[in-house]
Amino acid sequence: MANNRLSTGDGAHTIADEMKEVRVQGLHRIQVRNKKGEISEAILEIRYRRIQVLPPIGKQKQYPQLELTVLHAQERGTPKDREKIDWKLITDLSVQSRADAIEKLEWYAMRWKIETFHKILKSGCKVEESKLRTAERLVNLVAVLCVLSWRVFWMTMINRTAPDISPQAAFTELELWLLDELVQGKADEKAQKNLTTYLTKLARLGGYLARAHDPPPGNTVIWRGLSRLTDIQLGAIIGTQLVGN
Repeated sequence: MANNRLSTGDGAHTIADEMKEVRVQGLHRIQVRNKKGEISEAILEIRYRRIQVLPPIGKQKQYPQLELTVLHAQERGTPKDREKIDWKLITDLSVQSRADAIEKLEWYAMRWKIETFHKILKSGCKVEESKLRTAERLVNLVAVLCVLSWRVFWMTMINRTAPDISPQAAFTELELWLLDELVQGKADEKAQKNLTTYLTKLARLGGYLARAHDPPPGNTVIWRGLSRLTDIQLGAIIGTQLVGN
């Protein structure tokens, strides 16, 4: 909610004024990750109210007032290693209980993941630069690129949530062999053959420096590394087929 809109009444009463009168109607505990990847628990105080919201002052003759639900979720206390959570949402959906409010908050919490997925699709896969001219071909292309974008995003996130699982969960045997051949592992990596070891190798193909204090690799270096690995993999397959013939 970027602007503090007016609510019904004398025309000077704002949404913020209305929400100051609302008591805390429930608590919600969530896990939050800071910039270093460290996880902590945050307790959110939930307030919500159905409010008649007026259009901006200069457009009140053009647009009607709307009945909307205003939902505030503010973190208790002040965390030391990250910004305090203070979400202010407006929705036309009904919120009648704490469970309804938490549902809307969980939807909002997914926004970052959705935005990141589309960033990979647009900036990494460059879906908007396609020269295809028919709807059918564009739909087929977008379908394939969505799978690829999901794989990049999933690799990035699984590395942070389950780093010790088997690398076979994310890579084929050929990809693992190529990564071992292309990227020399550090001393501590040679003893570990987990997912993080190989995702770090993949990210290093994409320009990740893998220094001791670097944060986990992000979507950009994972995308670049996967793109390069795919090119090398295709070259290896074609070369094998040519030799066989």
